[in-house]
Amino acid sequence: MRLLECVPNISEGRDLGKITSIAEEVRKHKGVKLLDYSSDKDHHRSVFTFIGEPEAIKDAAFSLAMKAIDLIDMRVHQGGHPRLGAVDVVPFVPIQGVEMEEVIQIAHEFGKGLGKRGIPIYFYEEAATSQERKDLPSIRKGEYEGLQEKLKDPKWKPDEGPDHFNPKTGVTIVGARFPLVAYNVNLKTKDLNMAKEIAKKVRFKDGGFPHVRAMGVDLKEKGMVQVSMNLTNYRVTNIPKVYEFIKEEALKKGIEIEGSEIVGLVPLGVLEGIARNYLKCPQFSIHQAIEQRILEFE
Repeated sequence: MRLLECVPNISEGRDLGKITSIAEEVRKHKGVKLLDYSSDKDHHRSVFTFIGEPEAIKDAAFSLAMKAIDLIDMRVHQGGHPRLGAVDVVPFVPIQGVEMEEVIQIAHEFGKGLGKRGIPIYFYEEAATSQERKDLPSIRKGEYEGLQEKLKDPKWKPDEGPDHFNPKTGVTIVGARFPLVAYNVNLKTKDLNMAKEIAKKVRFKDGGFPHVRAMGVDLKEKGMVQVSMNLTNYRVTNIPKVYEFIKEEALKKGIEIEGSEIVGLVPLGVLEGIARNYLKCPQFSIHQAIEQRILEFE
């Protein structure tokens, strides 16, 4: 079986009715399985994960995007997570029997289709049309509030769709990438500067760990702050490594960790890495899990 994953991030994390309606668009598609969706009120963002045959996934992603565009108005959106549009980012991820070249083609076809509906499109990661657009944070720089000026710059002409500012929808970023881990660590403090300081130390572009993107986020509803991260290659930099570093940095300031969270789904290899590196069980394998052996038997 050929399996492609799609993990759209939309700029709505508070209105359950809207989020449910958007999720239902995925469920309508035969041969597509909605594996998970989660929302965060402080980030004002929802993440959907679904899997299936490549063409079916592309169609389901398009339905989700059009529904989200209809329901979300960026002119009234405020949240803790960087964003450029109602459908902020749509990454396609190869899982089984699908080569990256095909994933790039699907991303480009999806972006072209959405562009024809009046949405400016940027391609990133493996689908990027230039090196300057490969990195997601570079594309998001200035966020939605700076988008109108950004679109006037010839260097930031969209890859697909119109090159003028649509205040309701903003821009959608479409990509092809390998699996990443969205991992957050919450700190028992309201000091946002501390979270930002630790995030700067942990993220690669400022001299931190390879394949780590990080930022500080204010979790107002929870009365604490967060170091929010994407681990883009968990085999090089894993969860235990960043967790222990953040814990140590926070303790230097007399701050404890409240807890951490994995957003969405992760490959089994992530959990295998935790057992090997954090529990000091170097020979552990996912094949020791009963459920995994049952799946292999079937």
